[in-house]
Amino acid sequence: MSVATGPSRIVTFRLGDHLFAADIASVERVLRYEGARALPDMPDWMEGVIDYSGFVVPLVDLRRRFSLPAGPPGPQSRVVICSSQGAHAALLVDAVLDVRPVAADEISEPPALFRGLAADYLKGLTRRQAQLVVVLDMDRLLASTDLLELRAVESVVPDLPA
Repeated sequence: MSVATGPSRIVTFRLGDHLFAADIASVERVLRYEGARALPDMPDWMEGVIDYSGFVVPLVDLRRRFSLPAGPPGPQSRVVICSSQGAHAALLVDAVLDVRPVAADEISEPPALFRGLAADYLKGLTRRQAQLVVVLDMDRLLASTDLLELRAVESVVPDLPA
């Protein structure tokens, strides 16, 4: 069963050995990882904040957010700038692999056994060559409590010094 309503494009990225994707409509830009400014009392899955076009943007380490084994950022690490519900968030990923079109029938609903964090953030599943790709629902990933925590961080540091 298909979950997409028509052809769209996805940005595929890697976290360890796992592949994930986001709809291109929620991705604003991909940047090289150059570090983040740490702040006190951040959730453990936040790397810190970065300056993006004059805005302070929270940087979420997706490995930690998804409870995957952590590792230091490497030369292929990228920051995916996403926008959701009028707010920006930056996602630290191990590598961005491609941007490609997907047809509606190429994204299937997640199995019914997915529950909790996996079910909340999962839009569907597709394939890239022979590998399974988890398509994330970025609006839900950055919604509710997470979005409140991110906005709280934004309000603590209104501007980064140049």
